[in-house]
Amino acid sequence: MKSTLVAALLVAATGAAMAGPTCTAPKETWKKEADFQAELKQQGYEIKTFKVTKGNCYEIYGKDKAGKKVEIYFDPATGKTLESK
Repeated sequence: MKSTLVAALLVAATGAAMAGPTCTAPKETWKKEADFQAELKQQGYEIKTFKVTKGNCYEIYGKDKAGKKVEIYFDPATGKTLESK
């Protein structure tokens, strides 16, 4: 019983640690996805995947201008980088 509880707590902690940031800006204030992607490409990013996360942030998977793989979360209203992995 005790090991089941410990395992459940570990799974819960892992899920929380892997979750990205949460963005709270109203959708009407967000930058248009296509415009924001164009801005990122102008900055030298190669975007493989662009998505809106469950936490309502923009997220990209791709490469930076140096060719290094990146996973970055952005505030969809301001375009500010929130987290990078």
